[in-house]
Parts: sequence; structure tokens; C-alpha cells
Amino acid sequence: MRLRRGVQYASGTAALLLGVGALLMPSPYLLESPGPLFNTTGEIEDQPVISVDGAETYPTEGELSLTTVYVTGAPTQTVRGAQAVRGWLSPTVDLTPHELVYPSGTTAEEVRQLNTQAMTSSQELALAAALEHLGVDVEVELSVVDFTPEAVEAGTHQLLSPGDQVLKAAGEEVTGLEGLRSAVNEAAGQPIELTVIRDGENVNVEVPTYQDADGEYYVGIMLGTQFEFPIEAEISLEDVGGPSAGLMFALGLIDTMTEDSLTGGEQWAGTGTVDPDGTVGPIGGIAQKVVGAAEAGTEHFLAPRDNCDELEGRLPSGLEVYGVEDVSEAVQIVEAVRDGDQDFLAAREPCGR
Repeated sequence: MRLRRGVQYASGTAALLLGVGALLMPSPYLLESPGPLFNTTGEIEDQPVISVDGAETYPTEGELSLTTVYVTGAPTQTVRGAQAVRGWLSPTVDLTPHELVYPSGTTAEEVRQLNTQAMTSSQELALAAALEHLGVDVEVELSVVDFTPEAVEAGTHQLLSPGDQVLKAAGEEVTGLEGLRSAVNEAAGQPIELTVIRDGENVNVEVPTYQDADGEYYVGIMLGTQFEFPIEAEISLEDVGGPSAGLMFALGLIDTMTEDSLTGGEQWAGTGTVDPDGTVGPIGGIAQKVVGAAEAGTEHFLAPRDNCDELEGRLPSGLEVYGVEDVSEAVQIVEAVRDGDQDFLAAREPCGR
């Protein structure tokens, strides 16, 4: 009996130690949780978030806030097993395997650089989209920079060359990544005709497409974007990275450069990438962003239409979410809420419901 009890005690102690050890071990997951909001038409430490030079600006009211997500995990931080368990139990936290987001060997500095670059790019794209909506001409140039391994395997690198300026896809003018992505998906795996400028001449090229694991179709072209703006705009926002603030930056710029108040004093939040032609693209962490907006007391939210399915069953109470496909549609919705146009709003396709 003593021997049996000793064995049971030792086994129980070992199991306890193993359990505690597992909770303290690094977890292979990233945790996404709601982050803070930043009003694009407001101020941070007495400095305006948006400053415009070269165009008439006007006072704003209400809020047009971008939303953020706290991302915890390697390579910038370590998520312990206990944190992963708490995240798994929380309805507002999502767990994603680390390797699905960052390739093995990615460093914290590389992540910071990528996020900073994406934020800088989103600000340029937002200014282009805002000026497009306001009817101000902007010169934009998309050029081939590099190719994905899949594109090289398909021989795309032999059909296109770095420096080729992309003008059209399937006969339609392309001004941004979302426009090209839409045309490629419509091709549904068939080759797509791209019109490019090469050595000063227009050249039509049939480029193969391929389907990736996410179900989307791609040509595997990495594009560089260059703009010539007639005005200057500076967006001051530190310690926030990524491309998903584009839509709210664009709306903030439009409100700043429009005499009439866009919001009428209403509080809005939102998210979405944006192309120079105003196309709004999907983003990650949408479920956390609507929670962050609701917790901040926001009543109205703009989401990319392509993200609406992810919100089914995850909408916080008291928050009205509208799905949008482009900047002009977002402006129409904000103005409809301002003006109390219930007929227009009632005709909208629900987002997340």
C-alpha cells in the first residue's frame, strides 16, 4: 500500500509539473486582440493626425477613427502556453499558428520594417484615393518589380520584365493592386492579357494565373507604385503599422478638404486597404476591430465588403456595421447617416448579420 501510494504521489507530482511546464513553454501561436482607435481628423499630443499643404482645408467634427489589433507572439514577443489557453477561452481573441503569418527565421526588426513600409504605402494610396474622389488628377505608375516563385515556375518572368509599366488587365485600366486582383480572379485560372509599356511602346502579354491555397487566383507579380501629387499631405501616427488604415485615412483627408462636415458630428470607425481608384480591400483582424470600436463607444463602422462573412455571429451589440467596396460608397453611407436617410441605409446589404 505504501509503495502504491508513493507511486501515485510521484505520478501526480510529475503530471502537475508537466502541466505547469506546458503552461510556461512558448506557444506556436499568435494572439490577436482588440487594440485602440485613432481619430484621423483629430489630434495626438496637440498635433493634427492629418496635415495638408497646397489645398484649402476646413474644420472637422465627429470622428473617423482607424481601428487596430494587438498582435502578440513571435518574433516580436513570446506567447506562453497559459496565454494561449486564455486566448482560446476568450470570445474576442483569435489564435493563428505563427508559421501561417511569418515564415521561419523572420526577425522582429523585419516585422517592424514591413509594418512601417505598409503604413507609409497606405498613406500614399489613401491620398491618391481621396484626390480621386474629389476629382483632382493624380499621376500614378504601376511597374513590375519582381516575381513570386510560383510565377517563375509558370514562366511569367520570361513574359514580363522588371520595369514594365502595367496599364491594363483584360482590357480594363488598372490603377492599383485591388483592381488587378479583381481582374485576375475574374479570369478564374485562365491566362489574362496585361497591357504594359516596355521601351516606350504598348505591349500586350498573355500571362498565366494560378490558384493559391486560399482559393484566390494570382499572377505572382510584385508591383511598385509611384505617384505625383499636386498637394502634400502628412499623416502623423507613430507605433501603428500595416496597410489597413487606408480607407479611414482617405475619409479623413476628404473630410479635411471638404467644406461641409462629412460626419455631421457622428462617431465612425472602420478599416480596409485602399487603392488609388478608391477600391477597398479586405484586411485581417476584423472581429477584433469591431470589438475595439464598440468598446470605445462608436456606433457606426465601415468594413470591407469582403470581410463581412467573417463577422457573422461576431457583431458586438450597439454597433452598426456597413460593408463597402470603394471610397465613394463609404462617403455615401457616412453622409446618409449624417442626413438621416433611412431609406438609403435600409437598402444596404447587411454586413455580418
